[in-house]
Amino acid sequence: MHPITVIGLGASDLDQMALGTYRTLKEAAFIIARTDQHPVIKTLRAEGLVIESFDNLYEKNDSFQQVYEEIVQALIEMRTEKPVTYVVPGHPLVAEKTVQLLIEKEQDGVIQLDIVGGNSFLDPMFAALRIDPIEGFQLLDGTDLKRDDVSMMQHVLIGQVYDAFIASEVKLTLMEKYAHDHPVTIVTAAGSREEKLRTVPLYELDRVTEIDNLTTVYVPPVTRRADRLKEWSTFREIITVLRSPSGCPWDREQTHDSLKKYLIEEAHELLEAIGREDDEAIIEELGDVLLQVFLHAQIGEDEGYFSLEDVLEVVGSKMIRRHPHVFGDRAVNNSEEVVQNWQAIKEAEKSKTGSLLDGQLRPSSSLLTSYNYQKEAAKVGFDWPNIDGALEKFSEEWEEFRVEVADGTKEAQLDELGDVLFTVVNIARFLKLSPEEAMIHANAKFKSRFSFIEEGVRKGRGCFADYTLDELEDLWQSAKKNGKEEEK
Repeated sequence: MHPITVIGLGASDLDQMALGTYRTLKEAAFIIARTDQHPVIKTLRAEGLVIESFDNLYEKNDSFQQVYEEIVQALIEMRTEKPVTYVVPGHPLVAEKTVQLLIEKEQDGVIQLDIVGGNSFLDPMFAALRIDPIEGFQLLDGTDLKRDDVSMMQHVLIGQVYDAFIASEVKLTLMEKYAHDHPVTIVTAAGSREEKLRTVPLYELDRVTEIDNLTTVYVPPVTRRADRLKEWSTFREIITVLRSPSGCPWDREQTHDSLKKYLIEEAHELLEAIGREDDEAIIEELGDVLLQVFLHAQIGEDEGYFSLEDVLEVVGSKMIRRHPHVFGDRAVNNSEEVVQNWQAIKEAEKSKTGSLLDGQLRPSSSLLTSYNYQKEAAKVGFDWPNIDGALEKFSEEWEEFRVEVADGTKEAQLDELGDVLFTVVNIARFLKLSPEEAMIHANAKFKSRFSFIEEGVRKGRGCFADYTLDELEDLWQSAKKNGKEEEK
């Protein structure tokens, strides 16, 4: 078997090519290029070198990945008959997917590679743009660009932008984070006599005609905090500033304990927005909940106990561990099996010596605590066989409560009322209803109806004292009727 020699053609024309690389090419018996679209290819052919290419594969396949894989397979087959010199633009180890695939084959023992350096486009690119890479830069692949790969605070170079279609995909991805008019520079043939730079607003990126195999898109850093609010690191920076000595006195004073009530409040407001199916409100309320998460994480970091990275690690590890059907080799047939697996894994993670009810307390909601306790007890068989038992228990507790109301102490009344509420929660559990959501809905309904009564009083006699209880009841019934009409 013959080796495969990989040579980088440099960033632009033949003048930039090292003499040793040029001599290696002149002595090669068989040369094949990933693409003809490079100025050096034309010059070498003019000097008499025979160079084939894989350009036909770009038309044949539907994706770049398919093209790259077919190129690698073809090279492996060619090297069984003769030594192969494979030439690629730039440097073989910079933004060249086919070479990476060849290296994987070499590591598997399939082939032998000889990689000859070439000038990458990075040095002439930095010179053309007048940027210092030590400030921080990213080199990204335009054919596989993802929003989360992009850091708005760094110099971003996007290679492999071969044509208007890729430029359009790059534009749409960047516009998920950057302003539509953020300046971007299209650099063609950097470092050569044909070098050309053109700066346009981002929305015009795919309208530029001078896009070819030597095109790189440069996205400058976003320096103003207000212009990079879609970056996670910016929000963290804001919270850090608020908690800093020069920040906000109120934010600096907050503790985990003092913030508890705000988290509860924001969670309820989010639930209300979800109930209204109001997307704009959901966005805002999710942001408020996220603010609470970041504040608690920053407090943990300020106190030296934990950071946001610890939070991410714990929840990410949990998601991977409890989804073996996604991140492992366990198979499931439906969502019910997913829930069963989740519970089994969760139980295995619990301490063998603790109570089943450990970790189920919700200090902010007695309804949720009751629901959680009953749900955990039911898992080990401590439960009614069906809802009839829960309904009978409610009737029993209700009668005991009525007896204490008629002739009992406040302590006894409080105790029996708790039993009544506990059985109501049990009924909700059997019906797969959330008692917390039911209470939220009831409160919202009462507020709406009482507001209707208030409006009626204001338009009428102006004061509640001027109305009898029967008249107020009539207004209540009107409010109920009005609410049902609005629901229709």
